Amino acid sequence: MELKPFLDYIRQYIELTAEEEAILLSKVKLRKYLKGQFVVQNGDVCKYENFVLSGCLKAFYIDNEGQEHVVMFAIENWWIADLGSFITQTPADLNVQCLENSELGQIHYKDLQQLYVEIPKLERFFRVIIQKAFVAAQKRIINNFALPAMDRYLQFREQYPKIEQRIPQYLIASYLGMTKEFLSKIRSQLISKQE
Repeated sequence: MELKPFLDYIRQYIELTAEEEAILLSKVKLRKYLKGQFVVQNGDVCKYENFVLSGCLKAFYIDNEGQEHVVMFAIENWWIADLGSFITQTPADLNVQCLENSELGQIHYKDLQQLYVEIPKLERFFRVIIQKAFVAAQKRIINNFALPAMDRYLQFREQYPKIEQRIPQYLIASYLGMTKEFLSKIRSQLISKQE
């Protein structure tokens, strides 16, 4: 079953009956994207919450100078969207783009609102997921202010060991708030320390 990882993920947080699982799955749309395709574009309303079944994506913002700022990555068993746009159904600030061919389980905003009524424990599930995302984002902001660049990079490697090999260094540098040249210098220092 293509959506088994999705159900397995949800089962970590709440217990659903077979009937509830069937109702939930009836609202999840499977969608395949090619590397480079956008799931959400700045200015469009984010209509779907996206669960990554396979692939790797980035969410990013482009400033007035055309500089890209990576806000988050997502790999298998992670969620990705412009959450502010999704929740408020207003135009997105972020772009969400595939870094690899990706397969997503998508729930439309209107369907999710209906699911909250039909299966109230799903509202609790999404509240917990959003709270965890908020805490992670808050920690990231604090670390960007408080930690030196080397420590931010080491923390990234420790926290997300499965991501680094899948993502170009310039995107990791953008996520960490540094230039790719500076990240390259940090990586060289780490290599020379190991020798």
